[in-house]
Amino acid sequence: MQELLGRLSALDPGASLGLRVIACFDELVVGNVNSRALLSAAASLAGCNAGYCQDLPARTMRVTPRGELVDGPVVVPPQPSSATADGLTVWIERSGPAHANDAIILERLALSMRIRHGRGHRDLDGRRALGLVLDRAVPVEDRRTAAARLGLVPGTRHRVVAAPLFAVWDEHPTAAEDVVPTPYGPIHALVVPHDHPPIAAGPIGVGVATTVEHLHRSFATAVVALRLCAPPGTPSVDADRYGGLIGLLADLPPDADQPDVDALAEVMAHPWGPSTVDALVRAGSVRQAARLAGVHHSTLQQRLDGVGDILGFDPFDDGIGRTRLGIAYLGWRLRTSRVLDLPAPGRTPGGR
Repeated sequence: MQELLGRLSALDPGASLGLRVIACFDELVVGNVNSRALLSAAASLAGCNAGYCQDLPARTMRVTPRGELVDGPVVVPPQPSSATADGLTVWIERSGPAHANDAIILERLALSMRIRHGRGHRDLDGRRALGLVLDRAVPVEDRRTAAARLGLVPGTRHRVVAAPLFAVWDEHPTAAEDVVPTPYGPIHALVVPHDHPPIAAGPIGVGVATTVEHLHRSFATAVVALRLCAPPGTPSVDADRYGGLIGLLADLPPDADQPDVDALAEVMAHPWGPSTVDALVRAGSVRQAARLAGVHHSTLQQRLDGVGDILGFDPFDDGIGRTRLGIAYLGWRLRTSRVLDLPAPGRTPGGR
C-alpha cells in the first residue's frame, strides 16, 4: 500500500489522498475499533460531523471532527452525503458542495461499519477497553480490569504510542490499539512494552513508560510528543527526551494562558526567529549558538539582545531565563503544530 501511495503521489495527487483514506479505514478495521472511533475517523478526514443510524437495535450516533458526541435532532442528509446498506445508514454533514474525497470516505465508512456490526460486537457506552484504560477519570480498579482484558499485566511497564489517523506505518506493532478522542481530534493509540524497539512510522509520539494504572499519563505525554513532531525532518518524538518538561506540558489545558509563549510568538515572527531560538535552546554558549544558527557570534549576540527586550527577561545568561525560554519554545511549537492536519494531496505523511 505504501509503495502504491508513493507512485500515485507523483501521478495523481487526488488519487493518492483517496488511497490514504482507504488505508486509514483498513487500519481501523484490523484494529477492531468501535463505532464511535470509525465515525471519528470519517469526521476528521472529512472535516465535518459524521453520523450513523441503524434499525435493529435502534441507535443513532453523531461525532465531530474532534471525536466528541453530538446531541440534538438528527436529520439524515440525502445522497450523495449519505449511504444505506443492510439496515445501516451513514452520512457526513457537509454544508456546501461535496469535497473530492467525500464519496470514498462514505464508502469506506459504510463498509467498515457493516464489518463492525456484522461481528456482533456492540459497545453501547461508545468505548472499548483501551479507551477506559487511557481515561484518568475512570476509577483505577476499572482501569485495571480493562487492562487485564487487553492482556496488560499489573506491575509491568508499557508505553503508549500516539499517531494521527493518516500516519504511515513501515511496520505496525502487534499491540492493544484503538482510536481515542482527544481535545485535538481522534488519535490512534497503541500500547507497547516499555523496551519496545523504535517503531518505523511517522508521524508518531511515544509516551513515557508507566504501569498499567498510569497509562493515561503515558497517553497524555505521547500526544504532546506527537504534537512536537515536524515531518519530514522530525517524524517521531520520544517523550523521554524531554523528561519532566513534557509532563508539565501535558498538564496544561488547551486554552491555558501562557504570557511567555505570547511574547515568544513576536520573536518567531522575524525571519531569523525560529532558527535563532532553536539554537539558543540547544547551545551552551553564544558562540556555539551562532554556529548552530549559521551566523557570526556578534550577529547572534545582537539577536539575543533583541530577544531579551521582547521577552522581558534574559533568555540565556540567567539559569531561570534559559528554563523559561525552553518551556516557552516548546509551548510555541505545540501552539503552532500542524502535524495533525490532514496532509495536502501529493505530500506523503512523515516524509515517506
